[in-house]
Amino acid sequence: MSEKRRDAKGRILHNGEIQLSDGRYRFKYVDHNGQEHYAYSWRLDHNDPQPKGKKKCQSIREMEKKIQADLFDHINTGGGSMTVLALVERYVTTRNNVRPTTMAGYGTVINFLTKDPFGARKIDSIKLSDAKYWIVKLQDKDGKSFSSIHSIRGVLRPAFQMAVDDDILRKNPFAFGLSEVIVNDSVTREAISRDEERKFLRFVEEDKHFCRYYEGIYILFKTGLRISEFCGLIVSDVDFEAHSLRVERQLQKRSKTGYYIEDTKTSSGERVLPLSKDVEDCFRRIIDRRNPPEDEPKVTPHVCRHTYCSNMAKSGMNPKTLQYLMGHADISVTLNTYTHVKFEDAKAEVEKLNAESGTKPEKP
Repeated sequence: MSEKRRDAKGRILHNGEIQLSDGRYRFKYVDHNGQEHYAYSWRLDHNDPQPKGKKKCQSIREMEKKIQADLFDHINTGGGSMTVLALVERYVTTRNNVRPTTMAGYGTVINFLTKDPFGARKIDSIKLSDAKYWIVKLQDKDGKSFSSIHSIRGVLRPAFQMAVDDDILRKNPFAFGLSEVIVNDSVTREAISRDEERKFLRFVEEDKHFCRYYEGIYILFKTGLRISEFCGLIVSDVDFEAHSLRVERQLQKRSKTGYYIEDTKTSSGERVLPLSKDVEDCFRRIIDRRNPPEDEPKVTPHVCRHTYCSNMAKSGMNPKTLQYLMGHADISVTLNTYTHVKFEDAKAEVEKLNAESGTKPEKP
């Protein structure tokens, strides 16, 4: 009968456990894919004191208990070692088909977690109480508004759920109602009375500065359009014969790319609104005052080069000189520039030559 393995204190070691020469305990286990893994601790049992000068950690038996439970439930134990920030970044990479505004929101949350210590924590160390405590801290100590916290939690909750679905975590610590732990300090938007609406519109109409916005504000009051939807309208959206307005896009702005057009906020945003005569009159006045956008030339670096070449050609420069300046290997390339000369250019050239020769066109 073989003698059971023991540690330095004479305690019997379980299968997979050994005590190393430096006093640490090691537990060896094999995952569902047949890969070997190791866990280390300075303590065998939770009652063992933490060695002086050593980093506090769970005992090897506590680790072993969690590992065995994870293996039984097919939880990927090693995956829980990633940080909260790494998990969120991984989640965001799976969200390619979202609106630019949504992606910008993801970036804001990632930047926040990069600076907040919570982002560096291991995801398997986050318990329900940890998540709630952190949410409370964001409002009470960091001064974050309810809407900002709502946006942050709106990214963390699906990110942790992805970890649960991937069998990395057993539970989602952010699966709780936000109003359970913090106060909703969001400002409630209230409608104004009809009398207040009339007074406001009268003020806008009579004010020297704001009167230019009267029709737009009137339309917003009478149609309920989002301001982004109103700014995204084009002339053909207004049907004066059917007395209707088609809403199918919105104008958005992003800091790096500027203004851009995208679909309505939701699929339900695409709709056709009935128009009253007074609203139609406002649209007519706006359309009458608008300055139709002019066709702008598309300017590229090569357009700059071609413009220079054309201007030099029109100025009467010798083709061979221009060939040299342009660095053309073939004179035919340079001569092609002269094909862009118009009637006005030819007329000016003839007049110039006549002036230099001293001849004048005869009167009929």
